[in-house]
Amino acid sequence: MKKSIQTKRSRIQRWYRDLTVIVTAALIFSLGLHCFTAPNAIAPGGVVGVATVVNSFLPVSVGLLYAILNIPLIIAGFFLLGKRKMAKTLVSVAVITAATDFLFVGLPVYTGDKILAAVFGGVLFGTGLGLIYSREGTSGGIDIINKIINKKFPHLRMSLIMLSMDAIIISSAMLVFRSIESGLYAIIAIFVSGRVVDLILYGKLEGKFMFVFSEKHGQVAEKILTEEGRGVTFLKGVGAYSGEGKSVICCAVHNNQYARIKRKISEIDENAFIVITNICEVLGNGFGENVSEF
Repeated sequence: MKKSIQTKRSRIQRWYRDLTVIVTAALIFSLGLHCFTAPNAIAPGGVVGVATVVNSFLPVSVGLLYAILNIPLIIAGFFLLGKRKMAKTLVSVAVITAATDFLFVGLPVYTGDKILAAVFGGVLFGTGLGLIYSREGTSGGIDIINKIINKKFPHLRMSLIMLSMDAIIISSAMLVFRSIESGLYAIIAIFVSGRVVDLILYGKLEGKFMFVFSEKHGQVAEKILTEEGRGVTFLKGVGAYSGEGKSVICCAVHNNQYARIKRKISEIDENAFIVITNICEVLGNGFGENVSEF
């Protein structure tokens, strides 16, 4: 009974932490929309892009358009994606709408260099989206459509779905604004936003995985263990030509350790054969907990 109460309390605390992060993230996202992209006719994909385009020929605020376009999508999401995720999405959409049309309405907007507007808008969008995604929420709109399509057609890659939807919106923006540059600025904003999202979701957890083939595998492993504090695993292998048994060192390392470890291996055995691959996420053993726990 006591354990059940503690579990329930923990879930409630987690829910409030999630809402706090989502509200903060939605405010950051709204700053990018109000201060940088909307005033410069940059439609960076998604419902934000659609709202920006429609706002150019209808006397309706971007925030209100964002809410109106999201309503049917959120309703569909409640049935197809689950109540918990959509509840968080509803909060993010409500905050973005209120902040864009009311809270930030008195803030100055940037109308200078549009490349700067695209970059800084992308940074704020990416920061907001990354934090929202880390709490298992969405910013609504095209995110919901993408997830619904992916659920119905799991063989389609999510990146392809997102790219296709953004391409349609950007093309529409170029036609409405009669400007190729408007679409190019939107691409810059989308690219920057995507990089920031990746940094927030995976930046702490990225690393490299090393396979080291060396006759001095014992010394190499000891150096990695004692001087870099990284765990090492030996895999037993057999040379196809010689038939001799070999020990292969396997080690996951942080990006900032990779160059040092590679240099130290070369100092021990300049003939060592090293294979390095990029890894987007490493959990446990000193690499940190899941990013959604921050």
